[in-house]
Order: sequence, then C-alpha cells, then structure tokens
Amino acid sequence: MYIFCILFFPKVFVAASDVLELGDSDFDDMVAEYETVLVEFFAPWCGHCQQLAPEYETAATKLKGTVSLAKVDCTVNSETCGRFGVNGYPTLKIFRNGEDFAAYDGPRSADGIVSYMKKQAGPSSVPLHNERDLDAFVNHFEASVVGFFSSADSSQMAEFLKASSAMRDSHRFAHTADLSLGLKHGVESDMVVLFRPPRLNSKFEDSLVKSEAVSIASLRQFIRDNVFGLCPHLTAENRENMRGRDLLVAYYDVDYLRNIKGTNYWRNRVMKVATQFQSQGLSYAVANRAEFQEELEEEFGLGPSDGGELPLITIRNREGHKYSMQEEFTRDGKSLERFLEDYFAGKLKRQVKSEAAPENNDGPVKVVVADNFEELVNNPSKDVLLEFYAPWCGHCKSLEPKYTELGEQLSANTHIVIAKMDATANDVPPTYDVQGFPTIFFVPAGQKDQPRKYEGGREVNDFLNYLKEVATHPLILGNREEKNKG
Repeated sequence: MYIFCILFFPKVFVAASDVLELGDSDFDDMVAEYETVLVEFFAPWCGHCQQLAPEYETAATKLKGTVSLAKVDCTVNSETCGRFGVNGYPTLKIFRNGEDFAAYDGPRSADGIVSYMKKQAGPSSVPLHNERDLDAFVNHFEASVVGFFSSADSSQMAEFLKASSAMRDSHRFAHTADLSLGLKHGVESDMVVLFRPPRLNSKFEDSLVKSEAVSIASLRQFIRDNVFGLCPHLTAENRENMRGRDLLVAYYDVDYLRNIKGTNYWRNRVMKVATQFQSQGLSYAVANRAEFQEELEEEFGLGPSDGGELPLITIRNREGHKYSMQEEFTRDGKSLERFLEDYFAGKLKRQVKSEAAPENNDGPVKVVVADNFEELVNNPSKDVLLEFYAPWCGHCKSLEPKYTELGEQLSANTHIVIAKMDATANDVPPTYDVQGFPTIFFVPAGQKDQPRKYEGGREVNDFLNYLKEVATHPLILGNREEKNKG
C-alpha cells in the first residue's frame, strides 16, 4: 500500500515593479519607445543606490502614465554604462526620444523625483488665456514665472519660450500674448513677472518681482536672484538649489498644508531679524525639523528633544563651516540678533563632525579624520595621497590591500603620506569634490589649497608611476631612490 503526501506551499506574491529594467541587449530599443524617460545607472552594492531604491520605486508608480522610470545594473551591463560615461553610482540621466538629453540633478526623494519629472512632461511654458488661468497658475505652492507679451509672434516671447525650455526642470513658466491680463499687477508693457508663492507672502518683502530682460542668461540670473526671496521654505526637493551660499536655517514644525498661520508666525520673526543683516551676505530659510532630523543629528548633534517646540537655528557657510545657536530662540528675536552679531564678528565656535583620531596611527596608511585633517593633510612640508572612502563601498574594499601595499612600499619616505578618510563619518572640506567612492586626491606640499583629483589606474604600479611624476621629492622604494621624470 502506498501513501502519497501532497505538500501545499503558500504562494509568494512579489509586487510588480513600475521601474523598467534595461540592459545592453535592449537599452536603445526600449528607451527610444518613450518620449521622456529617467534612467538610473546603479550597482547593487552601492549604499546610495540602496537608499534611493524605495524612493525610485515609489516615484515610478506615482509617475506611471506620465513619465517612465528605468534602471540599468552596471555590474552586468558595462557596455551601456560605459557608453554613457557612468563613473559613479547612482548616475541618473534623462532621455528624450532615445537620446541622452540631460543629467538629472534633482532631488532623490520620491516626491522630489515626481515633482521634477512632471516638469519634464508637456509644454515648458503654460499658455494663459484669461485672468482665471493666471490666478490659478500663480496660486501655487511653488514660485511662478510669467511672461506678459503684446504679440504671440514677438521675438521676446520666442526668447522667453527658449528660456523656459532650458530651465523647465527647476521652475514653473507660463506666458500670455494679452497684456491686459497683467494690468492688476502693474504690467503695461512686455515683461516677465516672478510671483512668489502666496503662502510665503509677507510684509517684509514684495510678493512679485518684475524684469524686462527675457534672454536665457538674463532670465536665469533674474530668477536666481529673486526666486527664494528673503526667507524661503527649504525642502529636500529644493535644497540642492540653495547650496553654495552662506545659509541660516530655522528648523521647527513648518507645515504649509495644515498650519500656514503658525508656520509664518516663526518665519516672520526670523525675517524681522534678517532684515537688519541683509547687507551681510547671509541667506535665510525655514525648514520642517522632522524632515531634516537625521541631518541635524549627524551634522550638528541636535537630537529630537533639543529645543522643544522652539526653532533650532543653524548656519552652514559655503566653506562648509557649521554653527548652531546655543541660546533658546526668543519670541522678540533678541537671541537670534545676538547669535548673528557673534557670527559676523567671528566669535562663534565651529562645529565639526569627526571620528576620534586613532591613538596609534603608525600604519602604512595614515587614518585621517576631520579633527586631524589640518595636522596630517595640510602639513605644508608633505605630499599627501588621500583616499576618501565609504565602509560599504565594494570598490573601496577591493582597493584596500593595494593601497596598503603602496603605503608599505613608500614607508621609507619622510616627505610623502599615504592616507585615507571615511567620508561618511567625517566632514569633508569643500575644496574636495567627493561625489562617489573611492575618490582620491593628491595634495602637494606647499599647495594645500590646490588638491588634484587622481584619475589614474588603481594598481600599485599605477600609483607609483603617478607619484614619480608629481611628488615634490624623489621617491624611495625600499633603499632605492626613484628620480622624478618631470
């Protein structure tokens, strides 16, 4: 007698992805099928790619039917990735009708990607036909740029439309050939008007700004100078546009959807103080604390309970120096005044994110942290080869034994230092452009303000040959002196 056992296994359902997976065999054919597609070139081991993955998936679902999102695994599709010059991960590019149109330099959050890519679909500038159209367009969460023209075939309108196409990824544009639509805003001749978002209207600045220049260069400058106003709302989506400036941020419960009045209560107090220091070159912003809490903890050491419900104030300048206000924010703004007076007087102590310097740093590769950067890297008498790495980076792990061997071979040299720094745990000076890992710089003796990015091979002999060319003093390998070729 035979007994048969039938085993039942529960079905495992895997959610279908809305992100297209492309490779060497089908990339060109598939991308050509779409008017606009955003492509992520990635590596599975890359930490930044892993962080982006769920945001990218969510964005793809939200954009379904509007703009397509795709991805290419560069570890198995090297031909395609090499063809488009991918040398760091993740790299995102926008393709139009199969052609590489532009690098994607927008936000990396799902909502940010959705907002950015929606601007890539449809016309770059919206035609307005009546006042109702105009009011609906400018009554928006973001700033609006509107061109008012006396004729649809004017050269100025044509120039405006070119400019809108060039800047569509960053700003909202609309246009009209009926000047009467702008009469209530003081428009009497051809011009461009930048309308600030109604939620940010304040007695401390005008709600709109006008310009009669419409060329791409002049319009770009006009928008750059005015779009943020005195104190904009900083978000994960627009933060990249605000980099490169000295910026004070007030972090608190900023909520322009459910609590506009409460949000502007604190913003107005920041703006009132900011008007007293407008000529000093510092920019200002407000931001939702919860949205930036991780950054506040990592960069400024400010935990969720610090400051209570009152705004937290930080400054980060273009050199990367960081400061935070220790005194409690007061409703009369006096504490913020004192903080700014001390900042402009150079009395504030900088905050630096740094690992602890190792007690024993005698190995062939010196460990650099933010606290010993000045001592080890900026020593004016020494050449330094400095690797910026991330602990999770696969390429960095592959390089480590070769880099250690390089340090061992050059250990007899007193004028050259082989060093490495964990760029995820330490502040990286702004003169070092670290976009991926590993990134290596040669920092010559006597020229510490001019680090040179190393672009050569990553075998020991590649490094040695490079250093023979650029080192200030001849290299010593073992007991043998190597003469510089240059």
